[in-house]
Amino acid sequence: MNEIGLKAQDASVAQLGLAHVEMAYWNLNPSELVEETIMRGQGTLTDVGALAVDTGEFTGRSPKDKFVVYDENTKDSVWWGDVNNRFEADKFDALHNRMLAYLSGKEIWVRDAYACADPQFRINIRVVNEYPWSNLFSYNLFLRPTADEIKTFKHDWVIINAPGFMADPKIDGTRQHNFAIINFTKKTILIGGTAYTGEIKKSIFAVLNYILPHEKKVLSMHCSANIGKNGDTAIFFGLSGTGKTTLSADPNRKLIGDDEHGWSEKSVFNFEGGCYAKCVNLSAEKEPQIFNAIKFGSLLENINCYEGTTTVNYDDISRTENTRVSYPSNYIDNAVTPAVGDIPKNIFFLTCDAFGVLPPISKLTTGQAMYHFISGYKAKVAGTEMGITEPTTTFSACFGKAFLPLHPTKYAELLGEKLKKHNVNVWLLNTGWVGGSYGVGSRIKLSYTRALITAALSGELDKVEYGETPYFGLNFPKACAGVPTEILEPKSAWADKNDYDKKAQNLAGQFTKNFEQYASAANDEILSAAPKVAAKA
Repeated sequence: MNEIGLKAQDASVAQLGLAHVEMAYWNLNPSELVEETIMRGQGTLTDVGALAVDTGEFTGRSPKDKFVVYDENTKDSVWWGDVNNRFEADKFDALHNRMLAYLSGKEIWVRDAYACADPQFRINIRVVNEYPWSNLFSYNLFLRPTADEIKTFKHDWVIINAPGFMADPKIDGTRQHNFAIINFTKKTILIGGTAYTGEIKKSIFAVLNYILPHEKKVLSMHCSANIGKNGDTAIFFGLSGTGKTTLSADPNRKLIGDDEHGWSEKSVFNFEGGCYAKCVNLSAEKEPQIFNAIKFGSLLENINCYEGTTTVNYDDISRTENTRVSYPSNYIDNAVTPAVGDIPKNIFFLTCDAFGVLPPISKLTTGQAMYHFISGYKAKVAGTEMGITEPTTTFSACFGKAFLPLHPTKYAELLGEKLKKHNVNVWLLNTGWVGGSYGVGSRIKLSYTRALITAALSGELDKVEYGETPYFGLNFPKACAGVPTEILEPKSAWADKNDYDKKAQNLAGQFTKNFEQYASAANDEILSAAPKVAAKA
């Protein structure tokens, strides 16, 4: 076992209130953590060397059981409501003590790590895990200090992760036995009753979504980012199913990161040191970078293998559709190290519009960019979920509503300031349907979408004539190399123009209705960019 600085580390455990644990294993390497997991019967090795585990009852996050401590520092700044559930400070202290007592006499795994690849905004994190494989996840997902840095490491934040500790709602003030609670004043996060590792990752994302915009004027973003051969940075926002991972994984561009980033006055930087990718229907053909990153040191969650083998069946979702793998960023061949790029030149908002109303690509004004950023729209396709018989709208503020401690307009206004200051192009990219809605039209070919992105990045779309759509007032290019002209203007691609008007009016109305919850805090520039249910004359 790794015994570097053992005495100092023992003292650090005592400072965390964990002086009576049976053993604290500090900063073990992946090989040791894999061995510890297998020895305890908590995981198995697949035929490619990746460790496979079962997270038990929870195979995804539990948003209703995510809380923020309400105190003098947060009462007037946090966006309280269904995203940020209020938790009383005294209840937090009592629950914290009960968790420490639960871990007394147990083995624990401690990880020193940090978030934010730009040193100016780095926060040091000490993670205490009940399970060794949870500690492997922490190693994979957070940034990793050097051996010299670990010797003098001082944490800013602490995460205590005890999946086996079950809260008692009557005593602890939780909704049920699982919980994830952030205390911004004490810089401590408590996670219990759930082994789903995504709670660890997203708790720090929520912390950065508060600290960076609120205190540093850095825009925190739920997005992927990459860099071109000329050093130009591009950012991709998009909800699940819109193509964010696929389109940002460009072999001609280097990857900054696939999920969480900050935009400062000088850089775009990754928050993380790894990736947490979905595995459903994964194949070498569809997602070669992810597929090839699954090897020794990677952690697979809730997968199934072909019967009688240790070969993963990625099409088997009988356990959950949310099968996952975590691995360090350097498992991706074209990953940038350090994961920092320049100010972005182009930003893409990806949406899958199954109604066929939005253009394949449109260039947004600053007001429209802020409006669509707050809206965070995509449409679920009929037949993908029980009870859905036609396309259904989905909205998630800032493309990550569940992780926003501040009101969405705070992030949108900061985005608007940066767009104006740096003259950044923002594109709304529809990876959904053209020529009709789902069932009538056809889905835009991936080759067309890639051609549109290439033209936007190269500046070719700055040289063409633009038209404007009814209802949404979106400016779309009338020509693009490699893309049929007839699909660029959505209404003209429909055989039934009256049906287009009906669908467009309906979608505009749904945008307006969704935005009502944010309107009172939005400025005039944002409000003026809202779609109109009636088309312009």
